Amino acid sequence: MTDMAPKSATPRATGTSRAAAKAARREQLLSVAKNLYAQHGFHGVRLDDLGKGAGISAPAVYRHFESKEAVLEELLVGISDYLNSGGDAIITRHDNDAAASALIELIDFHVAFAMSEPELIRIQDRDLAALPEASRRTVRRLQRSYVSRWAEVVARANPGWSLDAATVRVHAVFGMINSTPYQARRSSAEVVGVELRAAAQAALGIG
Repeated sequence: MTDMAPKSATPRATGTSRAAAKAARREQLLSVAKNLYAQHGFHGVRLDDLGKGAGISAPAVYRHFESKEAVLEELLVGISDYLNSGGDAIITRHDNDAAASALIELIDFHVAFAMSEPELIRIQDRDLAALPEASRRTVRRLQRSYVSRWAEVVARANPGWSLDAATVRVHAVFGMINSTPYQARRSSAEVVGVELRAAAQAALGIG
């Protein structure tokens, strides 16, 4: 029987499969690093440990990341960009007159992040200084932007509050939300989420 498939179909499919496998391996390494860095600290983890956790040799890790610092950069810069972009998207969806609605959605967004990524929060708190200076500046810039956008919404939702007061409240709420998933491990995730949302709304003047 004559093969009617284009001659380029198999190479193209093979190339796509290889790219998908490489992307999957990269994500696996990031997941392993997230857990190991959170458990042992960045300085307590070797590149060999990342390879073992992903089932590959240390030299094979270099096909995806040039160093364990590069893995840390992707984790911390990546999550800062995710939060900042996600916050911007939420705020953009709401009119200026719908500040309270935007704030409720922002709170839900950040609580969901904190509940699902406590390891990243722990790494951020403990190992930010291990980032190269340029990446540290990027993380700080993204964090300032995220806080500023929140504070603007909080001030609009509470016309009697100054922007400085709103900023202080936002920092306080982030501290509460980010730390609680570690402090409340014996409580159910549902209870923690409900109580965090209620406390954040009250602290930001919409409870």
